[in-house]
Amino acid sequence: MNVKKKKKKTHVPLRMNLLFITVFFLFSILILRLGVVQIVKGKQYEAEVQRTENVIANNGTPPRGKIYDRYRNVIVDNVPLNAITYTRTQNTKTEEMLEVAERLAALIEMKPDKITDRDRKDYWLLTHSKEAAKLVSREEIKKLEDNDDLTEEDVNKKVYAMQLERITEKDIQSFDEKELEILAIFREFNTGYALSPQIIKNKGVSVAEMARVNEHLYTLPGVNVTTDWERVNVGDSTLKSILGKVSTSQQGLPKEQVSDLTSRGYSLNDRVGTTYFESQYENDLRGQKEKVEYVTKNGSVLDTRLISEGHSGNDVVLTIDVKLQKEIEKIVSEELSKQAAKYWDSPYLDRAFVVMMDPHTGEILSMVGKKYGENAEGKRELQDYALGTYTSFYGMGSIVKGATVLTGYMTDKLRVGEVIYDEVIKTGGLEKSSWFIKSKGEMYLNDIQALEISSNGYMIKTALKIANATYIPNAATIDIDIEAFDVMRNHFHQFGLGVKTGIDLPGEVDGYVGSETIPGKLMDFSIGQYDLYTPLQMVQYVSTIANGGYRMEPHIMKEIRKPDHEKGKLGPIKYVNEPKVLNRINVSEREMRQVQLGFYQVTHGSRGTAYTQFKDAPYDAAGKSGTAEAFYYNPKTGKNLETNNTTLIGYAPFDNPEIAFSVVVPFSHQDQDPYVSKTIGKRVMDKYFELKKAYEKEGYFDASVNEEVSEAEQEQTEEREAE
Repeated sequence: MNVKKKKKKTHVPLRMNLLFITVFFLFSILILRLGVVQIVKGKQYEAEVQRTENVIANNGTPPRGKIYDRYRNVIVDNVPLNAITYTRTQNTKTEEMLEVAERLAALIEMKPDKITDRDRKDYWLLTHSKEAAKLVSREEIKKLEDNDDLTEEDVNKKVYAMQLERITEKDIQSFDEKELEILAIFREFNTGYALSPQIIKNKGVSVAEMARVNEHLYTLPGVNVTTDWERVNVGDSTLKSILGKVSTSQQGLPKEQVSDLTSRGYSLNDRVGTTYFESQYENDLRGQKEKVEYVTKNGSVLDTRLISEGHSGNDVVLTIDVKLQKEIEKIVSEELSKQAAKYWDSPYLDRAFVVMMDPHTGEILSMVGKKYGENAEGKRELQDYALGTYTSFYGMGSIVKGATVLTGYMTDKLRVGEVIYDEVIKTGGLEKSSWFIKSKGEMYLNDIQALEISSNGYMIKTALKIANATYIPNAATIDIDIEAFDVMRNHFHQFGLGVKTGIDLPGEVDGYVGSETIPGKLMDFSIGQYDLYTPLQMVQYVSTIANGGYRMEPHIMKEIRKPDHEKGKLGPIKYVNEPKVLNRINVSEREMRQVQLGFYQVTHGSRGTAYTQFKDAPYDAAGKSGTAEAFYYNPKTGKNLETNNTTLIGYAPFDNPEIAFSVVVPFSHQDQDPYVSKTIGKRVMDKYFELKKAYEKEGYFDASVNEEVSEAEQEQTEEREAE
């Protein structure tokens, strides 16, 4: 008995010792672990707990800059709109967005007109999760999961794609009006970036809607009421086609420009100039959003910091005189309508163009194009086709003869004052004449007289000289140096004929170049019956003659102004578009003067082709008229029908030109010339000088404005010299 008791006593302390040792060992491990956590990795874990993320976002919808005409009349402006926006955070869940959309739908009216079938399918899967799960079987999912080449994300994408394919038309058409309204709102929620406000509705937002939403903002996380803008043409501006368009907030960036524009800091839903002037000057007109830095943690915003304030875009002043533009549009519309009504005389007449330019600066004062087309109701009406002044080309006829004479001088094939016998050209089976020979007979002419009466024979013989050919009347054949085509075209290019003018608008064409190099085509080229040119090229060409031989680059942007901070006033000048000389014609002053005198005789000589229209004009004009045989393509029959184009170019005053113009009326007549181009030309020049007098009385030519522009030009010159 005693022995057993003794053994029991020694066994208890042993177990206690083992327990103490185990506890000690565990505490040692815990202390060691705490030491590692607090001492070795303490700062790392503390940083992890306190780690935040700084996110830069561009906020707001700053308006684009305004567009003014040369006399500071607003042409394009921004109209304020009530707007409702939504901004989601980085961790906003789809279910939360859907819940907010449902609440918002109860407060505003939202049209479902932008909803696509894909939107319907996505929404159906989101709101019918149980039915959606049954669209793909467990066996199909298992097969995808067993594919080692697919990640979990790949499997989910394929399952979702299969679900989309299996949704029936009945399913996506099952939504009632309320559900569609929710979907329309939810769709807009998903188009923006995290932390960037997305416009949900900005058209037709009533005061009542604004009040209801504002009252319930506490139940609508991410929703806000604000002010937006809409781009408008003031007074239904007549320059719509040239000014171009701006996308809406719903349209966002054009698909073909998404990559480029997003790389430059644009958001997908940003508004951007999509065509013509709005697109060409996008970098200047676009407003700058405010830049905000968000401090976030786990997707929640902890703090914000304004990095830079937003502001509206720069204002742009055009060279266009909007009053003159509207008056000329009226003139063109009246004369075009009047002549087109005479279907038996002008069955194909459907368009007309006028361009007016300062020959010394290249500033475009007016670009008018009118064309008959069908409206939305299918009715025929006159529509704006100002784009056609530099995107369409036509046979110009005799108005190119000034370039032919000057080319003769420059190639040393024609002398100033040289007399050539004007006769019916008969050679190589060809016969070419002109209107004057038919009425007055053949005669000797010098260069000035040839321009005055628009002699074809004089020009053809000049071209043959350039081609090193000898004209023999009634010869069976005539040999020419075909390089004469290149020689003449290269010289015509110096005037802007057959090459792009450099206008600061996208889409300009350089005309059409004939491909045949036979003698008859060279003759046609010399009288404007072969290569085709644009109405804008014609005004650049006549301006080059008017100013003594300087080809000026035409432009419609006059100045760029910084945003104005005082309503109704332009801001300070940022940039002035200075005149740019593209090239100087290599002729002497005497040679250029000879052609100028020929143009003067056209409007003042008793035999001049525009004498009747301009003989009594008080502004002493010079010019050149033309008629070209042409073809009108009939889309209904697929045939080219013979017709004629009529044209007119000119400038005034003769000794000190301040305005040059071109008038082009394609397909104007069949047999008898209605002189519609000359009538239009006279009326637009009368209107220009009439408005000039009115402007002088009204103080449009303010010296302080000119002084301000001069100072800006001086600053730009100094900056360039410093560079």
